Amino acid sequence: MGLSTLGIFHTIIGIAAIVAAVVSYIKYGKINLAELSGKIYLYSTVITSLTALGISKHGGFNPGHIFSIFILILVVVAYLLHTKKGGNNRSRYVENFLLSFSFFLSWVPTINETFTRVPLAQPFAKGPSDPIIAQTLLALLVLFVAGSIFQFIKQKKMNKTVN
Repeated sequence: MGLSTLGIFHTIIGIAAIVAAVVSYIKYGKINLAELSGKIYLYSTVITSLTALGISKHGGFNPGHIFSIFILILVVVAYLLHTKKGGNNRSRYVENFLLSFSFFLSWVPTINETFTRVPLAQPFAKGPSDPIIAQTLLALLVLFVAGSIFQFIKQKKMNKTVN
């Protein structure tokens, strides 16, 4: 697949982040930073974002690096909101959205890299502009929007029980 040692490490940690996020969504309906799965997502995403900055398939700074920096900012701001929380309040809406948005954005380079590399003999996509990549990302966008609405409604109910 032509991955460097850093690329292999980045991929393994990235998979850990994805698994942790999925576990957290299943258990809590959100990426819950108060729980182990949420913490694993946070730390794995930070490491994945930082290691992505040292990877360049095409040489030099590229859109993947911009995604990494943006995702890093999203999870750091979500973490700061989480640490400042005083219960269920409006900050939870933003925290939930930022974590979910970081997860969604992580899929953009993940889908692109995976679909242009797998299967080895004849990858699913020929390049980033291949329709299968756009269609897959559109489906993930729909899931992200639906999930965000679900989280908003769930958080609203939680806020009412505390207030």
